[in-house]
Amino acid sequence: MSVWGIVPAAGLGSRIQPLAFSKELLPVGSRVDGGTERPRAVSEYLIERMLLAGAEKICIVISPGKSDIIEYYGGDLGPASVCYVVQPHARGLCDALFRALPLLGADDEVLIGLPDTVWFPEDGLSRLDRGRLSFLLFPVERPELFDAVVLDSKDREGRVLEIQVKRPGASSRWVWGAFRMPAPVFRSLHALWRERGESDAYVGTLVNAWLARGGEAQGVRAGEAYVDVGTLHGYREAIQLLGSRPAAAVPWPSGKSADKVASHDLSEVPVGTPTRV
Repeated sequence: MSVWGIVPAAGLGSRIQPLAFSKELLPVGSRVDGGTERPRAVSEYLIERMLLAGAEKICIVISPGKSDIIEYYGGDLGPASVCYVVQPHARGLCDALFRALPLLGADDEVLIGLPDTVWFPEDGLSRLDRGRLSFLLFPVERPELFDAVVLDSKDREGRVLEIQVKRPGASSRWVWGAFRMPAPVFRSLHALWRERGESDAYVGTLVNAWLARGGEAQGVRAGEAYVDVGTLHGYREAIQLLGSRPAAAVPWPSGKSADKVASHDLSEVPVGTPTRV
């Protein structure tokens, strides 16, 4: 059994353009590496949290033009190996996530988050139930901009009743920021997605159909702070949030130089080999 972290990084990043590089490499905050403070790519925050939750393998889903992500991360991150799959065309989040499906073993686990977000606590994914579809929830001021998760108030385990996808007047201020599940549940969601004509671009609409079919999901209100860095406003919020916390002392994997993200000169960073499915 392996624990996989799936990182959907194929998006165009149109909300924060123009950029001369992939939005997942946007410098946000810093890390302490060997006693030196260095800038961090925004996607490092998600990957760090996946590693803390036990991820042994990281699959980054990219579009054909995002080779800079391969150059930046290479083929390993500390104890975890890294591979890449390609989403040839922008067809939504569900399509991107399911591109990783052929890599999963029958007994594997899956961790999923968004690489242009910064959230706390760092160990949030570790607080989720490993045996079911479980969402890490965060309180936000404007839930209509996200996927708001409605829980059964009578259920102590946080049974999910509905996910309100970017709905004006959302009835819950708790939104999902990451989730985990066993591989069989991931495969079942994929089968339902295919049955529905691959029409679900958003995870929330697919999960609603899953719940209507008798599926179960759990929401865990363990999130403290959540920022979407995909907009200029969100970028400023993230800088403010991280400025109130000490720089993370996370060792950068051997052979990679974290200060490359500041200059975007990636020529000296080891290159991993993309896998296409």
